[in-house]
Amino acid sequence: MKKFLAFPVLFILLTSTNFLSAQESADTKKADEKAAKVAEKQKKAAMEKELFDQVFSSVSSKKASTVVLKNGETHIGYCDGVNRKKGLISSFEIKDSITGKKDEFVADQIAEIYLYPTGYESAMKMDKLLGNTSNWGGKKDLSKVSNKGSIRLKNQLVSLNNKKEPKEYIMQLINSDFSSVIEVYGDPVAKETGGFSVGGSPQFGGGVIKSYYVKKGDKIIWLEKSEFKDRYNELFGDNADFIALYPADKMNWDYFSFLVLEYTKAVEKA
Repeated sequence: MKKFLAFPVLFILLTSTNFLSAQESADTKKADEKAAKVAEKQKKAAMEKELFDQVFSSVSSKKASTVVLKNGETHIGYCDGVNRKKGLISSFEIKDSITGKKDEFVADQIAEIYLYPTGYESAMKMDKLLGNTSNWGGKKDLSKVSNKGSIRLKNQLVSLNNKKEPKEYIMQLINSDFSSVIEVYGDPVAKETGGFSVGGSPQFGGGVIKSYYVKKGDKIIWLEKSEFKDRYNELFGDNADFIALYPADKMNWDYFSFLVLEYTKAVEKA
């Protein structure tokens, strides 16, 4: 009798073991899928994080600016006036911090300028960033707005919006920490993607800059969001390892600063 009872018991044990094994496999698969989704979400958030410096248009008259000329001269003083074309500096007036003498330098005389934005513009930009829910998770680095350090502008020969005859302008470099291969300059009159707000609530979405001036080698272009895919290979296509990791058809404009950084790393590593 005991011999016959052993078969059902064995069958039940085997069935239970198989069921538990299948359940464990299903749980493991579900956990792996959840982990993959979390990893993908974190990767997307990292790629969307804005790495460029904020673009400033104002100049503080209370803090001394430094103007470095092409002939090697350096002038330190307080900004007394700025002339611009499409937001880019075409001439810069300065009042010497020691003698009080005023000088005006045109763009083709200037190599670089180091200046400070006004506190008012910094406060307005901070308020705007905090008023967009997209930035609450760290999408944009608020220290790049609150930082009281000087900003760097360089002389470049550029065609405004890729339409005008190339002329020299003084432009803000916004990727100083990773500009060895591609230099990105702020477009002071760039538009932003739109978001929406209900009844005075914080803005949801939007706030992504839609154009930059981008220099690779000796060529500088005005790059718009709408041309990102068309220009992708021109900017990044000469590095096969990079393209394998970040193919054009999987990338979008929101990742641009991340892509410039990763491309720079890939080129420097090669």
